Order: sequence, then C-alpha cells, then structure tokens
Amino acid sequence: MKRTLGVCYYPEHWPEQQWEEDAARMAALGLTWVRIGEFAWARMEPTPGTWDWDWLDRAIATLGRHGLKVVLGTPTATPPRWMIDRHPDMLAVDRDGRTRGFGSRRHYDFAHPGYRTECARIVTAMAERYGQNPHVAAWQTDNEYACHDTVLSYSPVALTAFRNWLAQKYQSPQALNRAWGNVFWSMDYASFDEVGLPNLTVTEANPSHWMDYRRFASDMVVEFNRIQTDIIRKYSMAPIAHNYMGQITDFDHFKVGADLDIASWDAYPLGFLSDRLTADADHKRRFVRQGDPDFQAFHHDLYRAVGRGRWWIMEQQPGPVNWAPYNPDPLPGMARLWAWEAFAHGAEAVCYFRWRQAPFAQEQMHAGLLRPDSAPAPAFHEAEKVARELAEMPNQDSAKAPVALVFDYESAWAWQVQPQGRDFDYFRLAFHFYRGLRRLGQNVDILPPDTTDLSAYSLVLAPGVATLSPELLTALAAHQGHSLIGPRTNAKTADFATPVPLPPDLPGLSATVARVESLPPDVPVPLQNGGQFLHWREKLETSASVVESSDDGWPALVTNGRLSYLAGWPDDATLDRLLTDALTRADLPIDPLPEGLRRRDSATHRFWFNYNPVPVEWAGTTIPPAGVHWQKL
Repeated sequence: MKRTLGVCYYPEHWPEQQWEEDAARMAALGLTWVRIGEFAWARMEPTPGTWDWDWLDRAIATLGRHGLKVVLGTPTATPPRWMIDRHPDMLAVDRDGRTRGFGSRRHYDFAHPGYRTECARIVTAMAERYGQNPHVAAWQTDNEYACHDTVLSYSPVALTAFRNWLAQKYQSPQALNRAWGNVFWSMDYASFDEVGLPNLTVTEANPSHWMDYRRFASDMVVEFNRIQTDIIRKYSMAPIAHNYMGQITDFDHFKVGADLDIASWDAYPLGFLSDRLTADADHKRRFVRQGDPDFQAFHHDLYRAVGRGRWWIMEQQPGPVNWAPYNPDPLPGMARLWAWEAFAHGAEAVCYFRWRQAPFAQEQMHAGLLRPDSAPAPAFHEAEKVARELAEMPNQDSAKAPVALVFDYESAWAWQVQPQGRDFDYFRLAFHFYRGLRRLGQNVDILPPDTTDLSAYSLVLAPGVATLSPELLTALAAHQGHSLIGPRTNAKTADFATPVPLPPDLPGLSATVARVESLPPDVPVPLQNGGQFLHWREKLETSASVVESSDDGWPALVTNGRLSYLAGWPDDATLDRLLTDALTRADLPIDPLPEGLRRRDSATHRFWFNYNPVPVEWAGTTIPPAGVHWQKL
C-alpha cells in the first residue's frame, strides 16, 4: 500500500478567500489527506435544527479540486452551547462530585441517552450529505476519546446506566453479591437500585465494584462509537477511523477498534516525554527535543494491533505544543524522523497537526506547518522532504515480528484499582519490557489479551496481565516457541478475587506465588546473578527449574521447557540479561543498540533512527542527530 502524508485543517477558522491558496500549497507540498470538521458542530448547526452545510460543501470542493482527499470528522467532541440548554444533565461529573462545565471540549457523558440521540442525528445528516461525495475518502468518529479524563463520569445518568449494565450482567443482586464478595463489611445489596458508584466512599470501595464500573465505563465508549459507525456505514463505503492517544488506558481500545476500519493515534513525542513518561531527569534532559526513543514505537505497534493491521497517525507533532508542563522546540529533523519511524512500523498515513498555527483561543501556542502569518515553519520543509522520499520509496509494508508482547487494558484498570504499591503501574511495566526488547534490536508485535494463535512467534511476553483469558491460556499451552510470563500475571479472577489454585497457575509449570511484597524505590531485592528487582517481588514455591534466585534464596525466574515465570520487576540491567537469555533460547539474533539508536524492519528495508542530539556510528555509516538511515533487506 502506498504511504502518504496529510494535515489537519480548520477551514472555519480562516477567511474563505484563503482556502484556495491553502489547498494549492498543501498539494504542492505533497500532501494527500486533509482532516476537517471534527470541531465544527456550531458551524454546521448554529441553532437547533438549522443546518448550514454550504460552507462545508465549498471547503470539501476546494480541497478536492486540488486532488486532496478529505477525512471528515464527526463533531461530537464539541457539542454547541445550545445543547446544554436542551440536555442540562448531559455534563459529566468528576470523582469529587463536581459537574464539568461548558467552555472547552469533551463536555458530555458517554452514557447520556439524549446526547447519544443528538449525535446520531448530526452523524446521519453528515453521512447522508457526504457519504457519496467523491472527495470524502475517510471518516473519523469524534476526537480523542478519554482526553481530559472524560471516560469516568459519576453523574446521575451514569449511575442509572451502571445499574442497568449490572442487571444485564448479573441478572440478580444475589449473583452480584457472590461475585463481588459483598459479605465482606456487610456490603450486600437487595436490589440493583441500591448499588451506587464507587466514588465518595469513606475508604476504598470494593475492588470488584471498581472493576465492573471501569468495564461499564469502557462499554459506554464502545456503544457511543458504534452508534456513529453503524450510521456512517449505511451511507458510505469509505473507511472509518478514530484518533486514539498516547498512554491512555481508560477504555478498551481493542473493543472500540472492532467497529473501525483503521486505528489512528495522535503522536506528540515531546509533550508525552514532559507530561506522561516516567523517567529520570537525565533521560528527559537527553531527549527533551527528540522524545523518548521507544514511546512512539510502542504505540505504533499497539495501534497496528488495534487496527488489525491498518493504522495511521492522525495528528503528528510538528513543533512546540501548548499543553505539556514544558514545550521545547523539536530538534531539526525530528518531524521527518517521527514520520519515517511510523512508516517503518506500517503506517498508511501520517497527518501533521496542524496546517496553520491558530492566533486565537486555547491552542494558539501550538505550532503548525505554517506560522500564524502563513510563512513556513521548520516542519513544513521536513514534511516536504518526507513527501519527496516517499515518492522514491513509497511502499513500506509492515513485517511480522518474531517477538510478541501481550497488552491488556483491563489489567491497567485492575492495577489502578489495587496497585498494592504506590508506583505499580501496568502501562509502565509493559512498556519496560517493550523498551528492553527494543534496546536489543528486536521488532515486536503487540497482541490483544484474547489472542488464540501464537504459532508465528518465537518468543511471547506477558508481564502483569491480571487475568489470562481462556483463549490465551489455550494458546500458551499449544505454543511451540518460548514464553516469559509475569510478574503479577494471572493474579486475579475475572471477578477480581484471588484465585485458588494460587497464581500463576500456568499450564505445565509447577509454581505458586506464596506471598507478594511491594517495595519502596530505595529498597531493591538483589539477585544472585547480579542486578535487582524493584517495585514488586513475589516469593515462589516451586518444583520447576530455578534459573535465577534472589540473594535471600527465593526463586526469581523459574522455567519448565519453553515456559518461564518471572517473580519480580527487574531493573534495566537485569531485564537486558533475562531478555538476552530468552532470545538466545528462542534462537533469535540479538543486536544491542547504543543509547538512543533504534531499529525497525519493514517488509523490504531495515531502518535506524537516531534519537540522540549527537551523531552515532552504526551499520557502517554516521547517522546524524535526528537522523534516519535505511538499507534494503
């Protein structure tokens, strides 16, 4: 498939006489896609039932005249002010019981039936009007589900919907009481109408209550999205995407993705480094203008899995952003590097956000390809260079990786509900293992937790998966490659109870987690072969072969044939040693890389990406700062 570039554009922000020039410049730059419309509800329907499509008709026609393809976004992330008057109870309520107000975006509760009806109404009107438009070549539903902490709502509307959800799941309050263990602390319910939301309790709420609330909240996102995809498909054959974000686990992206054709995500490497990534000060200082060397790649591989092979970047950072604690200017070359890294991981399109920097409102400090005065910003010329390079080497189909990492959104909720240690975070743990594989030069596929077939992989990792699905357990039992499971894997039942037999209860591996301990940062557990466990350690009783032990004599890594279990959270040096051993046993080549240099193989080329602010000598060449080097396989 041909790889292409695009941009996000807001014709409603600019005088109409400027549209023609903008479209011509986009086409001349080498762009293919232009996303529009996702925030324009108030321009489409300025008053209830009064439609104004003429401006959007002309904007789409203008872009189409210049050979540009439109991604049309549904505007449901920004309901207009009059919507609040029609549905005053549609606003979400935060965990402390405060109603979230109008004046920015994402001001709705996913469970609100009236707002869902309003969304269906405008999506139907859009799909009827543009479903057969030759220039509308793709759709985007809403915008960035979960942004600004908007999945979890504690409103009366959410409470009613949650009770209905529980009634559908359990059928009787007695069944709910048994599943949740409500005999503890006299928490039994005689009716579903007695069940509240898990916030504002005196101390921690029942973890099973929390888990079902998290599942409910995720299901509300799935239902909300499905309303839109079902409507669009009645009128259009164009593919449908949603733009996910980085390090967001508030809802199950795999379940939302099942109703989409394309998974896309919004990649802001410098914002994420400053705002989200857990790393020491030296690491953040070294990569302050480049972004973390593995964070983007992790999400590329994750969303390739969510999209079942089809994925885009819908928003790519071109310059300083406006929303992070600190907002540095990217090192020259990074806008090109980020795009090429996405293509090496199989992206179909990379769309920069945005065309022109806005001189007004909340995002006026967010850079674009153009400055507010329409002069080119640095990323304009880097995008131009990528477009030329794509024309010379357009096809970068993703290659199947030999190593797989299982990623599970429910595990993120489980360890948020009951972390047991303040710094135990599922995303951080999964990313730790992914980063270790990348340091050793590995290509990695990310798999959903219900994967049924592991036969393509020589090595499979599943750290921290709270509950192994029956499908995955069967696949692991049949797997002829090597598997490294743990720590804290299969530690809970689906009802959030401690299972008996005790964890990890893996097929063919005689090992029992007798006790666990979470550890302060300054209390590591040394290992006899060097290195240490941090954050988390399990004390195993086992008759399996002990490969590694702690200094106090407890098994740290046990194995039986091709299946191994790790009983703690290893530091970087220990992880490198354990992964090197696992890769060696799986007969996979190991290529340890210098700090900040990363490798990715496509179906036809091998790429190296230098995230460092200094040159790196590698593969017989000097790769400059923010440099990309490739060779044909």
